[in-house]
Amino acid sequence: MLSEVFYWLFNMSISASVVGIIILLLGKIKKFPRRLIHILWAIPLLRMWISVGITSKYSLMALISKFTTKTVVLYDGTLDFAVTNHIMAVDRYSPIYYKSNMLDSLFHIASTVWVIVAVALLVVSIILYFITKSELKDASHMQDNIYVSDRITAPATYGVFRPRIIIPKGYKIRGLHYILMHESAHIHRKDNLWRIIAIISASFHWFNPFVWLFLKKFLEETELACDERVLANCGEDEKKAYALALVDCAESKNVFASAFGGAKIRVRIDSILSYRKLSIISTISFVVFAIAIGYLLLTNAS
Repeated sequence: MLSEVFYWLFNMSISASVVGIIILLLGKIKKFPRRLIHILWAIPLLRMWISVGITSKYSLMALISKFTTKTVVLYDGTLDFAVTNHIMAVDRYSPIYYKSNMLDSLFHIASTVWVIVAVALLVVSIILYFITKSELKDASHMQDNIYVSDRITAPATYGVFRPRIIIPKGYKIRGLHYILMHESAHIHRKDNLWRIIAIISASFHWFNPFVWLFLKKFLEETELACDERVLANCGEDEKKAYALALVDCAESKNVFASAFGGAKIRVRIDSILSYRKLSIISTISFVVFAIAIGYLLLTNAS
């Protein structure tokens, strides 16, 4: 059973790598809103966890299937549902029957190693998460959900269900108003929850080096997308003030918190200063584009 789970997880990881690389390339196009790119990172995330999808001749997997990939049809009806089999190492699928005894032994050993490392990474993540929470339990209340602590170096939002904005004690910074807007945007967008989901996903797909690159880029795009959300509610003359507030903050290294000083400062400042509000037509165009990309990358070959 464990071997079968790992077999399909390995296939899902390959699919996630293919679509993740495409999202990386789309992220290089500076004219695309960062909020759009951040949303598109949901596609490789879904590919990591869901192997079943409707089939389409326009799917990216249809192109790949011409060379290496086999599609295993699960349901043939008005909408055909199938899974993508990149490895093609089995003769039967329910239950899985490998093409050779060597492949059977290989996947049995690999699945055991996989689950041991995955559980270890999850345990370490849980321990680090609670250590982080314990370090901030002595934070002093300022107002509303804003607290002050001498154990951090950059403003950040901690927690998922009862998030707190923590400000470094004695930290003299310009533009506190913008920092609070940024952290409030993180709370509204549920960014800490998505961080945890991304870390759990990477822990299960630890064997795939692309996944760790995707995690890094996703966390960077989270900050850029949050900056855009704040700037959408600011005037043109406020961009410089927002950028100056960012300059005063140190970069945060805590992956469990949404920090104002997270991601690369220079990249964020360039993005802030070059930000332009979208017109209604542009917004509609990008929504249509996102739907089209989602259809191409989430469907399986027919």
